[in-house]
Amino acid sequence: MQNGTLTTKERLAIPSQKMPELSPEVRSKNMDEVAIGYSEEQAITEAKRCLQCKKPNCVAMCPVRIDIPGFILHIAEGDMQSAIDKIKETSLLPAVCGRVCPQEQQCQKKCIVGISLKDVEKAVAIGRLERFAADWERESGEIKIPHVKPETGKRVAVVGSGPAGLVVAADVRREGHSVTIFEAFHKLGGVMRYGIPEFRLPNSIVDKEIETLKKMGVEFKTNFVVGKTRKLADLLKKDGFDAVFIGSGAGLPLFMGIPGEDLNGVFSANEYLTRANLMRAYEKGVADTPIWEGKQVAVLGGGNVAMDAARMAVRMGAEKVRIVYRRTAAEMPARAEEVHHAMEEGVEFCYLQNPCEILGDESGFVRGLKIDRYKLGEPDARGRPRPVKLEGETFELAVDTVLVAIGNSSNPLLSQGTPELKTNKWGNIELSNPETNATHMERVFAGGDIVLGAATVILAMGEGRRAATGINEILLSGS
Repeated sequence: MQNGTLTTKERLAIPSQKMPELSPEVRSKNMDEVAIGYSEEQAITEAKRCLQCKKPNCVAMCPVRIDIPGFILHIAEGDMQSAIDKIKETSLLPAVCGRVCPQEQQCQKKCIVGISLKDVEKAVAIGRLERFAADWERESGEIKIPHVKPETGKRVAVVGSGPAGLVVAADVRREGHSVTIFEAFHKLGGVMRYGIPEFRLPNSIVDKEIETLKKMGVEFKTNFVVGKTRKLADLLKKDGFDAVFIGSGAGLPLFMGIPGEDLNGVFSANEYLTRANLMRAYEKGVADTPIWEGKQVAVLGGGNVAMDAARMAVRMGAEKVRIVYRRTAAEMPARAEEVHHAMEEGVEFCYLQNPCEILGDESGFVRGLKIDRYKLGEPDARGRPRPVKLEGETFELAVDTVLVAIGNSSNPLLSQGTPELKTNKWGNIELSNPETNATHMERVFAGGDIVLGAATVILAMGEGRRAATGINEILLSGS
């Protein structure tokens, strides 16, 4: 097969381009972004590795269906403007997705290059190329604003300014409908702002993406808690909105239910990251935000949030940070890149271990963990080996801080005040039509973590895309 001037064999022989990064010694002491980004030469070289498959599996694995071969071909040809234009046909958050989406589990997982070389890490670096195109446009100073059709007179309310809400706002606004986003926090961006640290996703990037929506005419209202400031039903009945999208996320942290979780020095990773990132507690001597500055820190969990919390603790001055996880590295759900970065920054990984009690001193402060050792047993319902406790294999670990990062559930504030909404046993909103993300409440749609449980930015965006299609359909039909 020929592709331009290179054969398939020649493209497979091009080495994958390594992402330039700050050294661990430097980055572990500041909040600067770890990944520096491709140079133009690197981006073009990496793009030339793409085989331009006639049936691209990568597109099928992308929740928002970006034309991946299309934008990569433009980069390979040195036409960066066309590359970003192609991406923004389906995604208005490329600078975000290029940084934080788990491409190795989605688009890159099915890349024929990676499959041919029998190594997913050698797949075409789709995410890094997406980031490059988005950064190129931003740094050029001329970000194109998507076309908005003539005003229709229809009004849509979006609850939450996270990735799902922003996608809905963009897609609905493009059709000419008026959009107002209601955000509970004083800053916009949802989990992208409070949950993902600056060293992974700078807030300035989130600001730029939101600025595009503002220029499209989307209105934002902060410090507005739907369910408290205003009832959900009142947005429809009293405020005159024609449809509502709920994208309020899954921000209620889960705890383990073990003795000692009420001790001083125990925090959810959510709270810790919110204080450090959104409320800028890392700016010591400048910010007034109080934060617990532990020296011996244990992070419970193995996902991306656990990695973020551990790496933040390093930057906050902890002397020792440990990840305590009840399975092995092979089962850890965090991105391989995040695990690698954490290890480089000195985080210790304690596998096949799980605390059964948090130990406190006479003053009510954390002094340690009582930990059980585990082995792997038969697979659970999701196919992962089930951790089995080893009887009599218990020990104590001296720590002064425990960050719990085992997941989140949905905040019940909205659903409890809106009986028309149906929720499952985890508190997630149930959909009456998964194809359009319509809920059981008329003219109300939902998506993202409030439906999925804690998921990824790109999955939330995919939910938002389906919901926007559903909203646009009912507004067009006049129903």
